[in-house]
Amino acid sequence: MADNATPNASPFSFKPYKEVDGEEYMNEVQLKHFETILKNWKNELMHEVDRTVLHMQDDAANFPDPNDRATQESEFSLELRTRDRERRLIKKIDEALKEIESGGYGFCESCGIEIGIRRLEARPTATLCIDCKTLDEIREKQMG
Repeated sequence: MADNATPNASPFSFKPYKEVDGEEYMNEVQLKHFETILKNWKNELMHEVDRTVLHMQDDAANFPDPNDRATQESEFSLELRTRDRERRLIKKIDEALKEIESGGYGFCESCGIEIGIRRLEARPTATLCIDCKTLDEIREKQMG
């Protein structure tokens, strides 16, 4: 069971990890699986950042019509907000990669139990098990 992710593919177009009976949770093969997913995802996001910069440089025009100018500024603003969300996601991906290196990846930062392979495949940057995340969301609803 070498590398379960396809290089240069979408981060979510990987073969799901097939667990073997009795294997240790977050063993080397599993960590490599998630490292590949995270790196592919980061590379895709970085490619989008580069594409946005080129698009904004190429399409930046000084339209004489105020409506055209406003439309362009609105499009650029939307793209920049999207890239900002992706920048924060890249930071989370980097944090997850550091957790892989330090040996803490895959364990809930609140209670310490296993987050689970399927949950991590759905959300590779998850830091909480499903129970702690649910409690976190309930607290957030009550406070907000």
